[in-house]
Amino acid sequence: MNPKLPADKIRYRRPLAQILSDLSRPVPERFLAKRVQGGKTLTYIPWSHVARLLDYYAPGWTGRIKQVQQIGELVVVTYSLSIHAQEGIFTREATGQESLNNRSFADAVCTAEQQAFKRAAARFGLGLDLYNHDEDGGRNGSSATPPSATPHQNQGRN
Repeated sequence: MNPKLPADKIRYRRPLAQILSDLSRPVPERFLAKRVQGGKTLTYIPWSHVARLLDYYAPGWTGRIKQVQQIGELVVVTYSLSIHAQEGIFTREATGQESLNNRSFADAVCTAEQQAFKRAAARFGLGLDLYNHDEDGGRNGSSATPPSATPHQNQGRN
């Protein structure tokens, strides 16, 4: 895979509707992983695969941590993800949290950041099909629709 180009170096920007349509498709099995948590097998997308899918479908995307907070024994990270489309720059934000119990602050921040990044990508439709599953944790074959068909465009750049 080619190294990621900075957003200002991407010459071709795709229409937002195409990007959202592609991101809303079921994630191919080769990008998924499984883990057992609370006695259930969960299917998820590792953060590195989320980044690769964004590189492919939304070249030039940018992201940043907006805030890191400690609330009691939790670390909460707010992540901002922007997609650079033909029509402009569209941004979604999400949070991730991780307990500090038996973990270093840095480890908890890293885990919370990954969670927030994946959730921000899900706000663009990526991986929503994983939430539509049957009781044993597998997919049931139906596709998910993004919560909003009409995204809200930012007025300026971050």
